[in-house]
Amino acid sequence: MAGLASLDFAAPLAGLLLPLPLLAARLLPQRPGGSGALAVPASIVSGLDGGGRLRVGARGRGALTWLTWIALVAALAGPRLVLPGAALPASGRDIVLALDLSGSMERIDFSLDGRTTSRLAAVKRVGAGFIRRRAGDRVGLVIFADQADVAAAPSFDTQTVARALEEAEIGLVGRSTGIGDGLGLALKRLEPLPGPAKVVVLLSDGANNAGQTTPRDVAALARDLGIRVHTIALGPRDLADANGEQDVVDSDALRDVATTSGGRFFRVRTTDDLAGVADSIDALEGGRDRAPPVPLSRDLWPWPGAVALLGTLALLLMRRAG
Repeated sequence: MAGLASLDFAAPLAGLLLPLPLLAARLLPQRPGGSGALAVPASIVSGLDGGGRLRVGARGRGALTWLTWIALVAALAGPRLVLPGAALPASGRDIVLALDLSGSMERIDFSLDGRTTSRLAAVKRVGAGFIRRRAGDRVGLVIFADQADVAAAPSFDTQTVARALEEAEIGLVGRSTGIGDGLGLALKRLEPLPGPAKVVVLLSDGANNAGQTTPRDVAALARDLGIRVHTIALGPRDLADANGEQDVVDSDALRDVATTSGGRFFRVRTTDDLAGVADSIDALEGGRDRAPPVPLSRDLWPWPGAVALLGTLALLLMRRAG
């Protein structure tokens, strides 16, 4: 029953062709000297006995002719099985991750799988998982340090974007921290996209000390463009209480960027904090929504088409033999 319920036809009106031979036999004018509307091959005529009945061979040929015609009409109707597809998670958002690749990301002060590791290694693990969970969204990756660069253009291919993050290395774009330029490039890639929901997730472990723009000015531009910026301050120490320590994060500046643009600010000191932030952004940006399943169709017309072809060949061979 489930198979019949899934059966559909691409051109159901083709079924109206089924009675065409009978209509033609009744409506077309008789040929001179003929006994019917259609010309009957001599091999069939010879199969008629005195009582006007067909011998078994002629009857079989007639049945084969009808079988061939029915199979041809069935193939023209385009039978197919329509099967439900799997629903994908989707929220319809355009998201660009803006990742700090300055030299301070090499600092080994995070724990991953029970071992001490660098900040960048922790970000790669958690960030790649976040990207892969965004199936159904268009996601891109911008990296910044002295300069800003697009490591992966916004795309629905989240696997490719996740691999781009996993392959990112310190030194590709310098070793300083140009937060303003990184955010500005992310906005530039998002602004022309047609989607109504656009988000930047900016992660930095330092203070803006490179580039041509300031984070506050770019955050104001994001607000005007309707793009939310969620910021993540990464590292154990803040600039406000650094006491002269180098490579510390400017939490106040990142908080200001998030507040100005209408996003959220997150403070991360451990790998667990970072994983929690990824889950929180998933919740904020609808990461668990489900898109309607896309129906999948499997064409069945080649089967009746093959029957029609074989029937036609058989009739031709029978005619030649007769």
